[in-house]
Amino acid sequence: MPKSSLLTFAGFVLLLAATYCPLLRPFGLTNMDLYDLNKPFGMVVLLVCCLGILGVALKQPSLARLCAWLSLALVTLVFIAVVLKVHHVFSFIPFQSIAGFLTRQIKFKWGWFLLFAGPVLVITGIVTTKTFISFSKQ
Repeated sequence: MPKSSLLTFAGFVLLLAATYCPLLRPFGLTNMDLYDLNKPFGMVVLLVCCLGILGVALKQPSLARLCAWLSLALVTLVFIAVVLKVHHVFSFIPFQSIAGFLTRQIKFKWGWFLLFAGPVLVITGIVTTKTFISFSKQ
């Protein structure tokens, strides 16, 4: 397996592991991973990750490339959705100071770094892969 394929495989494994890492810690009570935030969305990310690993293992660069870009788009989408949800979850409270205090109690955790590092590592492996097709006249 070439080094770029190993890089791609390692990125997909990192993305798979990052879905179980803590992403949010509301009020210091519990850690929430991707499946606690939105279970169907977490399952879609898991499916894309498994398809990407399968694409690398079966030497299907088009499937791995599609899963790489799709995983980056999904992780970006979930980050935007979580940020918007956190900033608007207490908007029903009429006092802005109390709503702001409660919003500040929801902390983003280190799992986001791994969740973004996985697709970036995968795309780095995909971009550095060079496929040479030689047409020889026989």
